[in-house]
Amino acid sequence: MKKYLKIIIPLILICITGLVIYHFVSKVKLNSSYVNGNTAGNLYNAGLFCESDGEVFFSNTNDNGRLYAMNIDGSNIHKLSNDTAMYINADKNYVYYVRNNNQKITSQTFFSYDRNSLCRIKRNGHGSTVLDPDPCIYASLIGNYIYYLHYDTQTATSLYRIRIDGEEKKKIKNHYLFTCNTSDRYFYYNNPKNGQLYRYDTASQSEALFYDCNCYKPVVLDDTNVYYMDVNRDNAIVHVNINNPNPVVLTEANIEHYNVYGSLIFYQRGGDNPALCVVKNDGTGFKELAKGEFCNINVTSQYVYFTDFVSNKEYCTSTQNPDTIKALQP
Repeated sequence: MKKYLKIIIPLILICITGLVIYHFVSKVKLNSSYVNGNTAGNLYNAGLFCESDGEVFFSNTNDNGRLYAMNIDGSNIHKLSNDTAMYINADKNYVYYVRNNNQKITSQTFFSYDRNSLCRIKRNGHGSTVLDPDPCIYASLIGNYIYYLHYDTQTATSLYRIRIDGEEKKKIKNHYLFTCNTSDRYFYYNNPKNGQLYRYDTASQSEALFYDCNCYKPVVLDDTNVYYMDVNRDNAIVHVNINNPNPVVLTEANIEHYNVYGSLIFYQRGGDNPALCVVKNDGTGFKELAKGEFCNINVTSQYVYFTDFVSNKEYCTSTQNPDTIKALQP
């Protein structure tokens, strides 16, 4: 008996040690602050690019939109997942995205069963996990929770949140809200009924009117500078500092998509003369970058990425000195 015990006890200890190690290795690492997973402008434009800690995670249109990573200068390109990804967010440990398999990606893409699941993967491409298998879209990371639009046949489109470890899934609103514009623990949104700009506090789960306007897809920077498509001006882009509320109209009407980086606003002009354009936040420095219909305007510190709406080809130009357009061929 003692002979058997000498064999069995070490085996049991080895198994216990293995289980303890596995628990700590596989345990999801939570964030210690209100990290925001991507910029408002990128998430309004399908969230196809996400810059985080020296890396850019992106949806590679040359490989059916599959999830890739690269350095911010475009080097060291490598695949993370065979999933077609959109609404990409990242923190120091993980990448979060909506799996949009078997579909052409545009910022107008909406729900489809069995394809639009909310997922998490390690930054090195290992450990892929489905957080919500139901159809999801417009995902935004705030701290340890992802806020997203969820669809089911009983309640249709609703605002949900889920913790990054897949726990505490909860309905927040019975209707849709765009949660793209995050800042610390807040997200900003336009009221779907009247366009007024509201701020939602995720800590207290309360909301309040932030700025009285009729806006669409607002971008609030530093809690003071507000950009939005003005519904009353046929979607012209407006900039206002709420401490000195004198709105400055930056563009003509009929703007289809836009993104903000620093003092620059990149936007797609619609109408009879469509083009990708850039202007400064004081209304000066206008430049037409490329004629045609473009969408998915995503911005990183180095490059502005955008997609030809007809051919679905990806292009880019310098963020700081936008001028020469080149094809993106990762």
